[in-house]
Amino acid sequence: MPTPDGDGAAGGSEPPRGDPLRAWRRADIDTALLRTFYALATTGSFTRAAEKVSRTQSAVSQQIQKLEETLGQPLFVRSRRHVALTTAGELLLGYARQVLELLDQALDKLAHPDPWGEVRFGSPEDFATFFLPDILARYLDRHPHVLLRTNCELTLRLIEGFERDAFDLVVIKQDAGHLHPGARPLWGEKLVWVGNDPRRPPAGLGGEGGMKLVLSPEPCVYRRRALRALDRAGIGWTIVYTSPSLAGAAAAVRAGLGLTVLPRNMIPPGLVPLPPDSGLPDLEETQMCLLVRAAPSAAVATFAQYIEDRLSH
Repeated sequence: MPTPDGDGAAGGSEPPRGDPLRAWRRADIDTALLRTFYALATTGSFTRAAEKVSRTQSAVSQQIQKLEETLGQPLFVRSRRHVALTTAGELLLGYARQVLELLDQALDKLAHPDPWGEVRFGSPEDFATFFLPDILARYLDRHPHVLLRTNCELTLRLIEGFERDAFDLVVIKQDAGHLHPGARPLWGEKLVWVGNDPRRPPAGLGGEGGMKLVLSPEPCVYRRRALRALDRAGIGWTIVYTSPSLAGAAAAVRAGLGLTVLPRNMIPPGLVPLPPDSGLPDLEETQMCLLVRAAPSAAVATFAQYIEDRLSH
């Protein structure tokens, strides 16, 4: 019979001395090491990881080595130009992300007590469709005492509402070189021509009646971009379908009624960007920006900062 200290001992026995889990069970990991590990794992570069954690490449290398020694196994496979995670590194990455998110939330709660009050927020509909549900859910989960009142509108109407004090903050679309006073840039949007089949030539290109278009009504930034580009290229156009909603415009394009203009990262399922050789002119980039009320409340300031942190790039 095996003894209590033997390999066949019943529950409650300690693992063999060579068990790799021993180090994991007893390790007390410095969160600074986890941050460095996460930076290297997500960038794949010692240079970029060093920039993220504000340390030298040598310090990053030393921290990774210390973490690997603490855990008793390698976390990365290194080559001259590439850094890849080992199986243990892949496992640790998911837990590291959760630990750091929880720690950041705890530190944020301690440094900034929960805001409360109402936030009147305005957003373009396409932004709301693609980004807003996740942003609102995560923000309200962290700040349950804030009441968010959200309204979706075209950019120029959002600006008008903001100027007459109907909104506390709004996301708007702007010309990159002509931003509204006080606008905070979030990111630049590459606009593309969108259809239902990249293999078919655009309906009406060079033909009678001009290019068939599916666009939002005035005032719309994307509409102006499309018409201005076609006019400059000498291409005739006809607006065959007008819809204030992204869902309505997408349905019309799927049905083959015409083309529309959208940011590349906001193309709905069933639609495709037209290839560069389609014969259509390039479109000017649009700058997404944030307008925030002067002297905002803590709830408004917190939500504005949350949007910037999540979306600025």
